[in-house]
Amino acid sequence: MKKFEGLLFCTDLDGTLLGSDRSISKENLDAIEYFKSEGGRFTVVTGRPPQTAGSIVAAVRPNAPYGCLNGGGIYDAEKEKYLWSAKLDPAFLEILAAVRKAFPTVSLQANTEKNIYFENDNEAQVAFRRLTGLPNTLRRAEEIEEPTLKVIFVHPEDAMLRALADFLARHPLSPRFDFVRSEQTFYEILPKGVCKGAVAERIASMLDVPLTRVVAVGDYDNDVSMLRAAGLSFAVKNATPAAKAAARFETVSCDEHAIAAVVARLDEGLR
Repeated sequence: MKKFEGLLFCTDLDGTLLGSDRSISKENLDAIEYFKSEGGRFTVVTGRPPQTAGSIVAAVRPNAPYGCLNGGGIYDAEKEKYLWSAKLDPAFLEILAAVRKAFPTVSLQANTEKNIYFENDNEAQVAFRRLTGLPNTLRRAEEIEEPTLKVIFVHPEDAMLRALADFLARHPLSPRFDFVRSEQTFYEILPKGVCKGAVAERIASMLDVPLTRVVAVGDYDNDVSMLRAAGLSFAVKNATPAAKAAARFETVSCDEHAIAAVVARLDEGLR
């Protein structure tokens, strides 16, 4: 039996596998290949859709389906297709209408399986498109013909997103959805029950791996459910307080080859 046989390793991307310059270190790539060569299943569980995760996933070459959209989808990178996805309750359109009225400077991103649509640009939204190279496909959510999987509210100011989160929590339709802060400028509305922890469990079930044999690494609030679900979990040094509280262990920062550090600990016999 190989050393990592029966283990499923799930990592977040931004702030975890990726360094602060959004690159993947050679140390991390080498560690991933070693983990797989010793029988481990390695995958990614990210808030990104395949449209922006694809090149990173291609470099990592996971040997299992990966989780995307903060738990809203499972994607087969080799076949370039979704194996499963969750759709937003159509009532989300009422919430968007309320947000447009109460927070006119907040931008929107609507994610479908095939496209990302933008509405009401602000500087954070423009910076996101510049970083990802995505086209500026303008469309209001009400005009989108494909099922919407999630919507991201985008604003450069933390105070604005906090006020938005409070507003959404009080909305009468909020119990029909889940919400998560996925990065400094993003606050997301997701289908009810969708989170990284739930999709990690779904992937583990697909591979017949018990949760006790799942290893998870993350850095942000949207990783909390995954860190709690996994049998063995690590928060990187640069993680938020919530992520650190949810993880069993802390490891080095994303700029110090965190994935390589976790694989090294597993190699030493940590279970």
